[in-house]
Amino acid sequence: MRETPRSQGTAGDTRAGHPQRRFGRAFAHTTGASGSGTPHRSDGRPPQTPRGVRHTGPYGRPGTTPPVPGRPAFFSHPLWGFWIPFALCAAVFALVTWQVSAGGPLRSADERLSHALAGQGPRPLTELLADLGSMLVAVPVLAVAIGYTLWRGQRARPLMAALAMAAVPLLVVPLKIWIDRPGPLTDATGYYPSGHTATAMVAYGGAALLLAPHARQVGRTRRNRAMPAAVLLTLATGIGLILRGYHWPLDVLGSLALCGMQLLALERALRAAGSRDLSRSTRRSCAKTPTG
Repeated sequence: MRETPRSQGTAGDTRAGHPQRRFGRAFAHTTGASGSGTPHRSDGRPPQTPRGVRHTGPYGRPGTTPPVPGRPAFFSHPLWGFWIPFALCAAVFALVTWQVSAGGPLRSADERLSHALAGQGPRPLTELLADLGSMLVAVPVLAVAIGYTLWRGQRARPLMAALAMAAVPLLVVPLKIWIDRPGPLTDATGYYPSGHTATAMVAYGGAALLLAPHARQVGRTRRNRAMPAAVLLTLATGIGLILRGYHWPLDVLGSLALCGMQLLALERALRAAGSRDLSRSTRRSCAKTPTG
């Protein structure tokens, strides 16, 4: 009986050599343990990384950044995250301020719309909505968020949020004095831009930005609830002010555009401050760790 001839390279070698590693093959074409026919990796790892252990990008999306899976790389550009929204808010604010101060056609349409809407809706409800922008209601919400982040060991981020809230009267009051616009139902002046809307937007939006990283740690279902709640509270404040006749619609729109720029700057500052807080906490934990 003839034996199968061995190759010349191994004919004289009686030692059992180790199998040579082959490069370029990520999967071994063998069936799974259960015989399902699913290919397994030759290195023993699963064919796909489980979703729960994927590393997330800076915006919370799973995958590699850039580009983030599920979003085109064009929209991952820093322009879309800050400068373009900032420019849009600045353009809206400049247009509204110009029309209000110069008595343009937008101001005439604004006054007609306000006269049609003032007094609409149940008075208790509209009063409640308008009061959401008062200092006694909105600022304590931000104070609670600041206290919570301080309790979690952060220092720079709460300070940035407090400074943003303190900057609201510094921005709004000079504009009120300069524009000197009378109110819908009174001869008193100083109604543009709306201070209640600005207070609500910065207080609720700042609290949402502060709590967003901690809500992200709790779970996926609670990740996006803080900012939508802040948006709803801010819009509810503006609607209440218009329906009660406390402000013209352009007063509210001007405040939204002005504070939109402020919140965009705050979000960018919170990112930088968060990295400083993280490095500080890392150094503190390393200092507490005993060396062997």
